[in-house]
Amino acid sequence: MEISYHGHSVVKIMTDTHTILIDPFITGNGQTDLDAAKEKVDVILVTHGHNDHLGDTVDLAKRNNATVIATFELANYVESFGINVHAMGIGGSYDFEFGTVKFTQAFHSSSFTTEDGEIIYGGMPAGVLFTSEGKTIYHAGDTALFGDMKLIGERNNIDVAFLPIGDNFTMGPEDAAYAVQLLKPQIVVPVHYNTFPPIKQDPQIFKNLVETAEVQVLSAGDYVQWIRD
Repeated sequence: MEISYHGHSVVKIMTDTHTILIDPFITGNGQTDLDAAKEKVDVILVTHGHNDHLGDTVDLAKRNNATVIATFELANYVESFGINVHAMGIGGSYDFEFGTVKFTQAFHSSSFTTEDGEIIYGGMPAGVLFTSEGKTIYHAGDTALFGDMKLIGERNNIDVAFLPIGDNFTMGPEDAAYAVQLLKPQIVVPVHYNTFPPIKQDPQIFKNLVETAEVQVLSAGDYVQWIRD
């Protein structure tokens, strides 16, 4: 399995058989190295409905005939465009041919604004646990620190965690560093920072605060470097 980071909260997972994108905010993302018109993808996981996470989901799914996996309300909206979807609920898991997906809670909000200016509610925000080929990845989505991260860490052997550090809308570096203690991942990658002025952060501050995991500060296009097989 190969995992790469592509700016903001965009993560790509490549298994032996599938390419999976999480929160594919590409168009309008000044931090990404991806070209939405050229990207090939089989599966798209969306944590919540904000425009900087739903992003290019509809266009990518249409062009690639990809399946979108999201919480119920958001999946229903995406399905209205004639896209293949799999709707899920928080706390539920499902075994797909490419791996197991489980949505966790996240403390945030979820809505998006259409081109006409209409605000649409996107259901509950979520994090994602993805397990495949012997690896477990936790993408927290946008969230505040919450105590049940301890349960997530106790019940899952997390290899890589992607945690927001931008503050203002999500956890900041201090809370995210405490989340690492609760989640107990082997590797942690900071995300959701420096894309917009309100979430400007120095990821080295986060790295210096973390003592229980290896912090990999990635630039767009960088791959996670495994520390265990």
